[in-house]
Amino acid sequence: MRWPRVRAILLISKARRLHTIFGVVTFALVPVASLTPLSMSHVVQSSGSNHAGVRVASSVLKLNRLRPTRNPSPIYPVGVHEQSNPSGMAPPGPQSLAGYRQTYVTDFMGTALPSGWSAFAGNPSGDPGSQWAIDHVSVGGGLLQLSTYQDPRYANNWVSGGLCQCALAQTYGAYFVRSRMTGPGPTQVELLWPLSGWPPEVDFNETYGPSNLTIATDHFDSTNQQIHNNLNIDMTQWHTWGVVWTPTSLTYVVDGRIWGSVTGTVEIPSQPLALHIQQQTWCSSGWACP
Repeated sequence: MRWPRVRAILLISKARRLHTIFGVVTFALVPVASLTPLSMSHVVQSSGSNHAGVRVASSVLKLNRLRPTRNPSPIYPVGVHEQSNPSGMAPPGPQSLAGYRQTYVTDFMGTALPSGWSAFAGNPSGDPGSQWAIDHVSVGGGLLQLSTYQDPRYANNWVSGGLCQCALAQTYGAYFVRSRMTGPGPTQVELLWPLSGWPPEVDFNETYGPSNLTIATDHFDSTNQQIHNNLNIDMTQWHTWGVVWTPTSLTYVVDGRIWGSVTGTVEIPSQPLALHIQQQTWCSSGWACP
């Protein structure tokens, strides 16, 4: 199985378990010009019931296969070098992106999820890839960890971890998450999801099983039109993933450099979205399986 790891969000690998580790910082910014207050509707999605689990395109508008750009230097926030940090990077400062003000940052210190985050539980819509349990999400050592493994409490079926920052949804802004995986297996996803109705959905880092590539997908229109951008990259190394969302564009960023984008009007979400981080596996269908 696979474990995602994040320094601002952490996932740690254990024997026979796949993790995604989030270790540096998760932070959000909004354009200075708008200064739109955050929506504080306090939507709690501990059951994950708003996840429709539908990820099949009715049509694919664009598919780009890209290599990491060779820009001489990062132009978007990455972080501040800090040896004591599990990922080697601390969160960037509040003035790290010109024209934006920082509205949230966390480094997942302590042993519990920070305020505003909710872990998923249950199996919404019967989707075989969406069996989540709250204890498959853990915090410790400055890391957030999502773990996917066969859980005897669920008839030894594969169970994953997922969580959302549903209490801090906003319209437009920039999101950055530092994370890594411990190996192939389940898909790990960092995405923006609506508080109600679907689409839209913006997946700015989704692996679908392998550990050597990621896909960014913009879901839009009532028929679930999609635009994909693909990137070949080692997902077992620490990377800072981001999406910069404006009324006319989505810009996908890794380690401070642009690797994909979507422009338009119909294609770009215009309603509040919240940050979600999750793993899923479809072993019963024979893919994205540890």
